[in-house]
Amino acid sequence: MLTSRALVRGLKSGFWRPLSSTSSVQAAHGKGSLGVLYGAGLRTIRPVEGVITSLTVLYVSPDVLDPSVPQYNNRLDTPLSDVPFVRNLNSEQRQLKEKEKGPWTKLTKEEKIALYRLTHELTYPEMRRGSSEWKTVLGGVFIFLGFSGMLVWWQRIFVFGEVPHTLSDEWVEKQTQRMIDMRINPIGGFAYHWDYAKKQWK
Repeated sequence: MLTSRALVRGLKSGFWRPLSSTSSVQAAHGKGSLGVLYGAGLRTIRPVEGVITSLTVLYVSPDVLDPSVPQYNNRLDTPLSDVPFVRNLNSEQRQLKEKEKGPWTKLTKEEKIALYRLTHELTYPEMRRGSSEWKTVLGGVFIFLGFSGMLVWWQRIFVFGEVPHTLSDEWVEKQTQRMIDMRINPIGGFAYHWDYAKKQWK
């Protein structure tokens, strides 16, 4: 899920670009070195002779999630995530984190809750709380069934013709009698189940 979301967001912003198409980056690295642009920074790699023969350099937009690094997840089986929920703190949040290092008796209830929200997005009761998504799913199922029923009704009236006469009871009876007379599958099939002496099914 994380990778697909990153892929979609990356395609929108065009994050796969050859480095050679950026003239400013080409001018930034010197002769005999390779420039690697990641996010907003440029790194220069000195190739070792006989080791690095070619290198494809890709530009990665900084807003794309990198699945190779730890990500925050709301999971009931993982009380402590690998990373905090809020990683880029503003000035007020930094002050609160500095105040956290002191005695907690000086912290108010609101400040304690704010500190918790910096580390965790949801509490356990919030994660266990059910959602109303089932209503959307059930509504979608009913809409699909209603549309399918209307389509079948339209086909029965405007697409399909009359029922073939070969499906009438009289025709089926004659066809069955003909198959009995022709002794269709006498070993273990249709004619096997007909008693020719008593003229009835076994």
